[in-house]
Amino acid sequence: MSRFTYTSTPPENSPALVGMVVLQSDETLEHDFQRLIPADKIVQHVTRVPSALEVSSGSLAAMEQAIPGAAGLFPRTARFEAVGYGCTSAASVIGPERVAELIGSACQTRHVSEPLSALIAACRALDLRNIAFLSPYVEEVSVTLRGALHKAGIATPVFGSFDEAEEAKVVRIDGPSIVDAAVALGRNGDCDAVFLSCTNLRTLDVIDEIEAEIGKPVLSSNQVLAWHLCALAGVDLRHEKMGRLLAGRK
Repeated sequence: MSRFTYTSTPPENSPALVGMVVLQSDETLEHDFQRLIPADKIVQHVTRVPSALEVSSGSLAAMEQAIPGAAGLFPRTARFEAVGYGCTSAASVIGPERVAELIGSACQTRHVSEPLSALIAACRALDLRNIAFLSPYVEEVSVTLRGALHKAGIATPVFGSFDEAEEAKVVRIDGPSIVDAAVALGRNGDCDAVFLSCTNLRTLDVIDEIEAEIGKPVLSSNQVLAWHLCALAGVDLRHEKMGRLLAGRK
């Protein structure tokens, strides 16, 4: 055997490291993040957490027990700038502080975020106080989430849902259906923006169309989470829309 010597890359020359805890049932978030997050500035590690076939408050709460195990599967030597948990509704059921505690106990990270905290940060950055809320799920799943937003000073006076309980069907909701529903909600004068909830809902390609129709900002779970993780890691987001609206703000 020939034995060779090697040199190591200095940590300061490496891109920022960001982790994502993605739901087992999610087919959308990773692809969206590949498009949104600048690969030359951030390296992404992904792990999966078990999730139920049907979405309910009970099944969302049950993920709390599995989060540390999922986060514990990241490389042991990884030191993350930020780690995200990819479920909007579960973040409200479990609680952002508890999610941060669970992830922080299982991996090394400076920051933890999830779509709820990211949305609140985005609304504050854009001075949005009343948002129309579109959910794919049955109404009871969104009650806690809307309540958490209310406590943060963000009202959701306009609410609509596709009333779907099966996660596998949520990812198949097509773009025109999302556009029609979001435009119908966004035209209401009681809101100054529209939020498209759920990391598994395929929203990234319809945001521009909805904004053009209603003349108001449109935010989605994956969009705000990607922005927030990048901001926490000190990196500007590549996506033009979020660059215009939120670049440099935390």
